[in-house]
Amino acid sequence: MSTYELLRQFADSWALLAMVVLFLGLIGWTFRPGARRHLDDAARSIFRSDKDD
Repeated sequence: MSTYELLRQFADSWALLAMVVLFLGLIGWTFRPGARRHLDDAARSIFRSDKDD
């Protein structure tokens, strides 16, 4: 088995599984119950004034 075939087989199986798990983890992290306050704060941060007046 050549290096190319070995890497191709790895990418077709375990790498794909790792990417799916990472994607689901990031989605879960974003929509967790405690994230709402932080996400709302980040969404409104562009409307804050840079001045302390």
